Amino acid sequence: MRRLGSTRRTGRTRSRATGAAAGAAALAALAALTAVPAQAHEPERRVPHWELKDTGTPDVRFRGLAAVSRNTAWLAGTGGTVLRTADGGTTWRNVSPPGAAELQFRDVEAFDARRAVVLAIGEGEASRVYRTDDGGATWTESFRNTDPKAFYDCLTFFDHRHGLAMSDPVDGKFRILSTRDGGSTWKVLPDEGMPAAQDGEAGFAASGQCLVASGPKDVWLATGGAAHARVLHSADRGHTWTATTTPLPTGDPARGVFALAFRDRTHGLAVGGDFTPGQPSPDAAAHTGDGGRTWRPAATPPPAYRSGVAWLPHSRTAALAVGPTGTDLTTDGGRTWRTVDTGSYDTVDCTPYQGCWAAGEKGRVARLEH
Repeated sequence: MRRLGSTRRTGRTRSRATGAAAGAAALAALAALTAVPAQAHEPERRVPHWELKDTGTPDVRFRGLAAVSRNTAWLAGTGGTVLRTADGGTTWRNVSPPGAAELQFRDVEAFDARRAVVLAIGEGEASRVYRTDDGGATWTESFRNTDPKAFYDCLTFFDHRHGLAMSDPVDGKFRILSTRDGGSTWKVLPDEGMPAAQDGEAGFAASGQCLVASGPKDVWLATGGAAHARVLHSADRGHTWTATTTPLPTGDPARGVFALAFRDRTHGLAVGGDFTPGQPSPDAAAHTGDGGRTWRPAATPPPAYRSGVAWLPHSRTAALAVGPTGTDLTTDGGRTWRTVDTGSYDTVDCTPYQGCWAAGEKGRVARLEH
C-alpha cells in the first residue's frame, strides 16, 4: 500500500514446541508485566519487560522482524537495511544486500540463522525479493516486479519451501506471488479464484503481517482503505479465496486491518485501526474461532492503533499487540487487552523458545527479558 512512509505469524517456519514447561514459563512472564510492584519491605521482584537492544541504526525504521530463537533474530527496514543477531541482541551484524540502499524492506521471513527471505516494497521495480543461504554474507535477487500497477506489501511461508507474497490489487484483484523452492523462484498465480477488490482497498506494509499462514495450506490476507476492512482466506495456498468483513475501523485510506496472527487454522487475531497520529482507533482488534469466517470485536480493545500482533507460543489464549504508543497483552484469546508498555514498536514476533522480540522506529529493537 502506498502509505506508512512509502510515498508483514503467523506462517513463519518454526520448530514445534519444546515442551509445556517452556510455554507456561513464558505465559507467566507476560502476565507478570502487569504485576503490582513490590513494596519496600518485600524482596525485590524481577518483573519481565521489554529490554532495548542497541542496533546502532538510529535512522532506520524496522517493520520487518523474524525471531528464530531467544538468541537469533533478523530485522529488515528502511535504507535497504537488514540486520542479524546471534547473541540475543548484544551485537548486530549488518548483512544488507549490496546496492539496496534505496529500497524499503518491510518483511523478512527466516528459516534459521542462515536462511532468510526479505521483501522490498514499492511501485514497479521497487518491489523485490532477496534470499540468503549463508546468514546474509551473500544475497540473490529472486524476484523483481515489472508491472507498474503492482505494489507488494507482505510475504509468508507455510514451510521451508512453499510461500506467498501479496500485492495491492492489479486490475481489480489482489495479486499473489508463489514460490515452491524457498523463495529462489517466484511466479504470479492466476486470479480467477480471487474476489474482486473494493474501491480503494489495499494492504498495509506496516509489520510484515498483512499476509500470514498457519499449517500446510491455510493463509489469510488483511485489507483496509475501503468501505469495509476485510480478511481474505485461502485453504489451498492462494489459489482460491473467500472474503469476510471485520468490525475494525474503516472508510478511510488510513484505516483497516494492519496485522493478523493465527495460532492454528481456526483461532486468529486481527489488529489495526487508524494509523494517522493522534486519531482515535476504537474497536481496533477482533478475534475469530472459525478460521476467519466470522470476526468478533474485542470487548476491551487496545486503546490506540496497533500494527503488529503475535501469539505467545504454547498458549491458547495469550498474545501481544504493538504499535507506536505501546504494547498490549491479552490472556483470553483477544477478547480483552490491557496496555503493559508504552514504548513505540511496529512489529512483534515470538518463538517457541521463550524468545519474544519487537522492533520499530529509530532503530528500536527489544527482547522480552524475564
